[in-house]
Amino acid sequence: MSTASTRLPEGRYGRSSDERADRKLRIAGAVLGAALLVLVGYFAYHYVAENKISAQVITFDASDDAVRVHLEVHKDSGASGYCTLRSQGADGSEVGRADFRFTGSATRIDKVVTLRTTAKGTTAELLGCHAD
Repeated sequence: MSTASTRLPEGRYGRSSDERADRKLRIAGAVLGAALLVLVGYFAYHYVAENKISAQVITFDASDDAVRVHLEVHKDSGASGYCTLRSQGADGSEVGRADFRFTGSATRIDKVVTLRTTAKGTTAELLGCHAD
C-alpha cells in the first residue's frame, strides 16, 4: 500500500499567493522603516542644529523678595540669546519669572543672576533658552 502525497508537484503551479503576499509585505515594511528612520534623523538634526544655547541651574538661594540663581550657560561662539527662569512659592504659585540675556564670544558662561519675586520663592526653575 502506498501513501498519497498531499503536496503539489514542485514548480508546476508557480509560487503560492501567500509567498507573493509575504514578499510584498516585507518590501512595504522595509520601505516604511527606512522612511521612518529618515524622518527621525531629520527632526533630530534640526532640533540639535537650532538649539544653540543650553543652560542648567547649579544652585539657588531664596530670600523674601528674590532668588539668586547660579546659572551655567553653554552656547556657540558669538551666539546671543536669553534664558527664562521662574520661581514658585510654597503653595506652588508662580512668584517670579524673568528672562536673562547672554551675549559675547564665550562658549561657557557661569553667572549668578537675581530673580525678583513677589513672595518667598522655594524653587528656581529653568524654563528654557532661546537663541536670537
